[in-house]
Amino acid sequence: MTKARLASLLTLAMLLTAAMPSAQTDPGVQKDKRGTGATLIDPKNDPYGFYAFFQDGLLRFQDVRHVSTNHPGLGPRFNSDNCNSCHGEPAPGGSGAFINPQFLFTGGIALGNIIPSFLTQHGPTLEVRFPFFLNSDGTVNTNAQNGGVEDIFTVTGRPDAGTCNSATILPQPDFAAAQAANNIIFRIPPPTFGAGLVENLDDSTLLNNQLANLNNNFGIAGTFNHNGNDGTISRFGWKAQNKSLQVFTGEAFNVEMGITNELFPQERPTPEEDQFGLGLPPACLNLTGTGYPEDRSNPLATPNTAVLDDVSALSNFMRLLAPPRPGSVVLNGLGVPAQFITTGSHLFNSVGCSTCHNPSPGNTQVSNFAPALSNAPVPAYSDFEIHHMGATLADNISQGGAGGDQFRTAPLWGLGQRLFLLHDGRTTDLLSAILDHASDGSEANTVIGNFTALTPTQQQQILDFLRSL
Repeated sequence: MTKARLASLLTLAMLLTAAMPSAQTDPGVQKDKRGTGATLIDPKNDPYGFYAFFQDGLLRFQDVRHVSTNHPGLGPRFNSDNCNSCHGEPAPGGSGAFINPQFLFTGGIALGNIIPSFLTQHGPTLEVRFPFFLNSDGTVNTNAQNGGVEDIFTVTGRPDAGTCNSATILPQPDFAAAQAANNIIFRIPPPTFGAGLVENLDDSTLLNNQLANLNNNFGIAGTFNHNGNDGTISRFGWKAQNKSLQVFTGEAFNVEMGITNELFPQERPTPEEDQFGLGLPPACLNLTGTGYPEDRSNPLATPNTAVLDDVSALSNFMRLLAPPRPGSVVLNGLGVPAQFITTGSHLFNSVGCSTCHNPSPGNTQVSNFAPALSNAPVPAYSDFEIHHMGATLADNISQGGAGGDQFRTAPLWGLGQRLFLLHDGRTTDLLSAILDHASDGSEANTVIGNFTALTPTQQQQILDFLRSL
């Protein structure tokens, strides 16, 4: 045997060893950015002139907000002071970063706040909710559903807080009591790459896809959440509770940063302040001194892009973000052979994962934003339906028609670059995230049973495939 032939065989053996370890190993976050964060607009084929709006929205996405000066409107309560801090990994529009920016706030914009124990330097960026209201003695009142967002920070202690400068006036929610009563759940920021394609799926396409999905032997049903105003299918958010990117953005501005806008024009009290008829303290209203809404259109501004309100500008930015592209996978320092990823894809389908995580639910309708949004496939690996996920994943929060254990099928495109997994970021390990789909009441139990019945090598091939997305 020649030395060249021997070297080739040794290299193949090393590749096989890397791709098929003795125990299943999540290949983890892939370093290849795959063009993530780019726009799907071709500047040379932009008949409606939206490329300028994408660029403008990108800048606004990274704007740091203040209470009353230099991009005003922050507070009185907030989870972050800019969009990119929650949606910045691996590029603007993504999910939470490896170093939690909320933890970094403890040395700056969150002065005067008590830092809750669930915020850690290397943990996920979080939104907090209490499923139920607490009694005065700290016990859970299961007859009084809460479910609203409890913003982590207040403007208390900031030099620009104005009259709202005391924890006595504006206290934080009692996170310690909620944790002691096991009455706290978390959400992490979902990535928004390819969101314009999702928004441009018409209801008929989704309904036809649902009929095809129902023809299965895995015990999977699934339904849609619907918009309460016009009855059409909603599709954004962990429970598909938001109809459009405009609503998604307007809500985030109001809830996550405390910025009133044309969609949500009132300052938001905590659920407790609302429940007990208190509202926000008067000293914490109109901190910008300019009235409401704080974010609005600017008809006298130039250039054209500056006329838009922030919510519209940010919606355009996310709407025009390109979807993530699949790529190669590196495991234990060596590339996984393409044929193993292809085999993993076939196994993903055969065990039943694709019954919910459809490679594509169909093609988009014609778009007035950009040619690339028209008649395009949506390789999101989601049906955008909500499914019962059982006791392990249940959060006891209802949103629209989605109940306490129902969640939208999370799109898997871009999974190769995602660190924190599941709706609450409870794990960074892909295998754990898969196994957590099985519990009492979950539609995924048969599928997960099929997955666990595979050989370790076959399970590894599915993990490799998923990290290629």
